[in-house]
Amino acid sequence: MENPEYKRKIRSFVRREGRLTHGQQDALEHLWPIYGIEGDSQSIDFKKLFGNNHPVILEIGFGNGESLAHMAEAMPENNFIGIEVHRPGVGHLLKLIEEKGLTNLRLMSDDAVDILTRQIPVSSLSGVQLFFPDPWHKKKHHKRRIVQAEFVRILASRLLSGGFFHMATDWQDYAVHMLEVMDASSEFENCSESEDYVPRPGHRPITKFERRGHRLGHGTWDLIYTRK
Repeated sequence: MENPEYKRKIRSFVRREGRLTHGQQDALEHLWPIYGIEGDSQSIDFKKLFGNNHPVILEIGFGNGESLAHMAEAMPENNFIGIEVHRPGVGHLLKLIEEKGLTNLRLMSDDAVDILTRQIPVSSLSGVQLFFPDPWHKKKHHKRRIVQAEFVRILASRLLSGGFFHMATDWQDYAVHMLEVMDASSEFENCSESEDYVPRPGHRPITKFERRGHRLGHGTWDLIYTRK
């Protein structure tokens, strides 16, 4: 699959601009040119981008970016690319990158499927993270969920053999959906000993949103698959 086409044009997200703080606006204006990657049709040269050959991990939908910044700081042996369409979140993470002096993290702000198809080289990623994506909980909206068979095929083509796909959700129905879609793929293997979910790995930080859910009695489901 040199250039798989993603024919499902239904978006898995809705752009909600929100209100930018002065700090976020300033970060977008002055830090994006340093740490941002523009969405276009050009394939990204990871070695040129980061100045090294370290493994590259892609996170789709990083929210406010705090957990991704924590991971990048804790694992300097890896390079990270974060994708988020919510501009306040992008601005917030840009500020964190500057404050923490992170050199192994770059950001993109476009549709993740388009980025994977057009800009991520084949067999180049060591891992992909998808934490708490929009569950689109109404049945009529399930078609908007990003974890679908076509998306998984594209993802498989961009991952190295042995690369991982780590998902987490606080919606049990979506967890079941993820499990069914991933188990239907012949290109991935479930890392769970019970062939379903895994305990939260220590390297995935618990977000403020997740802690609030736990206080309300909500569960969390992690799924980790490796590329065969």
